[in-house]
Amino acid sequence: MKLTRLVLSLVALAVLTGVAYVNQATETSGTKMTAAAEKFLAVLNAEQKAKATFAFDDKERLNWHFVPLEKDKKSTRKGLSLEEMSKEQKEAALEILRAGAGMDGFNKATTIMSLEGILLDAEKGSGPTRNPGWYFVSVFGTPSKTGQWGWRVEGHHLSLNFTMDKGAIVSATPAFFGANPAVAQNGDKKGLRTLPEAELPAKELFDALSADQKKVVVQAKGFGEPAARTAVHKGGDPVGLAGEKMNDKQKALLGKIVEGYAHRMAPDVAAAQLAEVKQAGLDKVYFALSGTPGEQGKPYTYRVQGPTFIIEFINEQADGYKNPANHIHSSLRNLKGDFGLAAGK
Repeated sequence: MKLTRLVLSLVALAVLTGVAYVNQATETSGTKMTAAAEKFLAVLNAEQKAKATFAFDDKERLNWHFVPLEKDKKSTRKGLSLEEMSKEQKEAALEILRAGAGMDGFNKATTIMSLEGILLDAEKGSGPTRNPGWYFVSVFGTPSKTGQWGWRVEGHHLSLNFTMDKGAIVSATPAFFGANPAVAQNGDKKGLRTLPEAELPAKELFDALSADQKKVVVQAKGFGEPAARTAVHKGGDPVGLAGEKMNDKQKALLGKIVEGYAHRMAPDVAAAQLAEVKQAGLDKVYFALSGTPGEQGKPYTYRVQGPTFIIEFINEQADGYKNPANHIHSSLRNLKGDFGLAAGK
């Protein structure tokens, strides 16, 4: 019953924050985040605030991860969990999330949280602790329009990290979204696909390639997991097929993949990310893939890499019900430096 109440609470809060979004549509995301973070901290008691806040330069700011972190059935993640908050405090916490992710990203993030209920039902307690209340909010530095500060919302299959400076967003990465199951094949949510933008456009592009192009795209070895707990991505040289070797239709589909990841963020954040990609040019963006994209139960991974960014996707694990290749991890990183840090630092 407690788990059900937490899931229903997430749904109700999504509706409430949707109303707030309509009322605040003219504000920038940076302004919204600052106001939301200030309000969140103001409704916490002293003990909660001590858990939720860190110095801006605390090493914990870079300590991001997307897997369950626990010991003796207790979470070892830092920050303040939704489980420890009152309804008012949860609303304030999720308003920070919505300010950064926009309504589309917010809905994906809260859906990811709710999937913990599916995993609990599927695994019957045999795996890690599954709890939609185990998502943690951390604020680094003092939210303001004049200095540096940042925030993170994180738990199983979700890690969103924003860095602010003088009221402006200087970094919205690393940004990680995962889903287990990728497509619900059992239970009340059967048919739900949590992250279609991470799966369907990649299949569209692959299907649109010629046989010769596929030989360049397909890699003998799958790509590994996104590198958590790293401040700077060591992307290496891009592999696969470059946009300059694609026709107009194929290049548009390549752009669609990038847009899908960008639009997990608020509209102005996404626009800034896409403008940077456009400036560097899709001709310099590479697409590489292993496995069989889009075929249920067949594992595959892909990577989309440009001069300024890297997208990583992996679908190789079974879901909680043991359906093969139905458990996805996907991330967007900035090759010039996440967390507002310059690459190489």
